[in-house]
Amino acid sequence: DWIPVKLEKKYRFDFSPNGIDLQSFPYNIWRKLSKEILLDDRSELFKSGNVQGEEELRYVIQNYLHQARGVKCDIDQIVVGAGNEYLLMLLEIILGKDHTIAFENPTYKQAYRLFENLSYDVQTVDVDKHGIQIDKLQESSANLAYVMPSHQYPLGIVMPIKRRLELLKWAEESENRYIIEDDYDSEFRYKGKPIPALQGYDVNDKVIYLGTFSRAVAPAIRISYMVLPKSLITSYQQKCGYLSCTVPKIDQFIVKEFIEQGHFERHLNKMRALYKSRHDVLVSQLKSLSHVCHITGEHAGVHLLLHFNGNCTEKEMIELAKERGIKVYGLSEYYVDGHYQKDIVILLGYANMNEKDIVQAIQLLKEAWKEI
Repeated sequence: DWIPVKLEKKYRFDFSPNGIDLQSFPYNIWRKLSKEILLDDRSELFKSGNVQGEEELRYVIQNYLHQARGVKCDIDQIVVGAGNEYLLMLLEIILGKDHTIAFENPTYKQAYRLFENLSYDVQTVDVDKHGIQIDKLQESSANLAYVMPSHQYPLGIVMPIKRRLELLKWAEESENRYIIEDDYDSEFRYKGKPIPALQGYDVNDKVIYLGTFSRAVAPAIRISYMVLPKSLITSYQQKCGYLSCTVPKIDQFIVKEFIEQGHFERHLNKMRALYKSRHDVLVSQLKSLSHVCHITGEHAGVHLLLHFNGNCTEKEMIELAKERGIKVYGLSEYYVDGHYQKDIVILLGYANMNEKDIVQAIQLLKEAWKEI
């Protein structure tokens, strides 16, 4: 029998917190670099290369991380891979399964699910306004902590230095404790000076650092990197030394040239200005809703949070927005274990919306939510 397919409702505007502006992708530069790399008949580009990623790219990453994020490492500590998920799977091989890992709650569900499916004992630790609560982490049985100190996803918290030092102290207390630092959206900050990565403060070889070019350039640029503590390099070489690098050499050399020739820095500056403009328009438009909600998480990243004190439920607010053709996201879906939320929180991402669309969409949201 013929069964009608229910089509997903088409939205006019989507405030996706994971969006990025692909209209600004540097097509001409990328095309030019690709041509230059393939200009000569370089057969070595089509051979499988260094398992950790090409040395030339790792030198460039090392230099970039030191200058931009305060990360201290040698190139033999850097492992290049196709996306953070792949690198986390490598990490599971390096560390073995006999670990309990703590995630912030709410958290980045992708990484949480990955470790859960890798049969790790996964726990959650609540966050406060400064990030993961160290006393609650101490009370847990975890010896690994997965954190996003530069821009906690989804809450947008930037962990202050005092809390970072407390977290490092927790890791130092036991030999088999490690911190996995996901440096999520660290490139985009709108208030105050950027705080260096947690890894830069680590003097006891306890931080496993994760970064990616996917957020700053494009999701399809599947180039992420992991900086291993020196104490884990031997384990990596013994257990993963036979695995080929998952990023094609051609792509590695394009990214290497893109950074080395200054295009990456220029692109980042352009995107920062673009996102800052959209951020400012959104914050300005939301002022007229200040009697029913307040904003948090607006100082970094490409999304913010609206905390409501109305009588509606989160689900009702999402439905009201949907009726006007607008997709918004509830904070509840980022919590693990059905965590109770006393206030209603909606996430609004603005990376893939221009200023005109933001103004239109917020006008429609005001109409949708006027009764709350």
